[in-house]
Amino acid sequence: MKYLLLIAVLAFASSISRWGGAAAAAQTGAQAPPESAAKPSISADRGNDLENSRKARALLDQTIQALGGQAYLSIHDIQQEGRTYSFHHGQPTSNGVLFWRFVEFPDKERIEVTKQRDIAYLYVGDKGYEITFKGPHAVEKKDLEEYLRHRRFSLDAVLRTWTADPGVAFFYDGNALAGNLPAQRITLINTKNEAVSLFFDIDTHLPIKKSYTWRDPVDKERNVEEEIFDNYRQVQGVMVPWGFTRYFNGDMQSQRFASAVRINQNPNEAMFDPNSGYDPNKAAGKH
Repeated sequence: MKYLLLIAVLAFASSISRWGGAAAAAQTGAQAPPESAAKPSISADRGNDLENSRKARALLDQTIQALGGQAYLSIHDIQQEGRTYSFHHGQPTSNGVLFWRFVEFPDKERIEVTKQRDIAYLYVGDKGYEITFKGPHAVEKKDLEEYLRHRRFSLDAVLRTWTADPGVAFFYDGNALAGNLPAQRITLINTKNEAVSLFFDIDTHLPIKKSYTWRDPVDKERNVEEEIFDNYRQVQGVMVPWGFTRYFNGDMQSQRFASAVRINQNPNEAMFDPNSGYDPNKAAGKH
């Protein structure tokens, strides 16, 4: 909320600087304040805001370099395999499930689960499918909306898309805590007034936490989602977090631990077609 207020104040101050003097001069008998008396306050505020934004951008630049620079920005696809865990009210619901994850930027993702890899969840553009031996069928609307929200606020989307949008505002929030780790925090706000906060390791500048809020369209309640990134390892010149934890309103929701990560493998495009009959267990289709 403080950022939205700041944006409103800046917009109002800008409008005053453009037409405030003329409006005052048009009033009968009114005397405009000396120009020298009006400028310093607005000028100082703008200077502080610009400096704050510059610090946020500088930290983001450091982070992208720490992640691999152009090698990170040029990632076309990424593949992960490992084990994932789900939680309910902070308690585990299983002993973990094997997963294979394939992402082709900007909007394709396939997740295969179980040892046989016989169940897959596929997302292409704004559509989602669950694929079993019975064939593909659309995922439920609520699940699709949740996935699309996660993708829109994903770390890769923020670092690769939000930062390139001239309409996004950047705020440096200073020192903060990410769990029990000291960090530096920045907040980005897009043109839809959606905000996301990123927390960076003070020494490595790598992202260690992401947080954003959204309001449920049904019950109007405000929800907080947080993601923790850890166990960074270098893969083909890119620093990749092999550990991932998601929290929903303070409760642990899921964890994912990778056992293998590969970048730019040019996956078989058939795996992103729900009607292709793609079988990951056939030798010709393995990646």
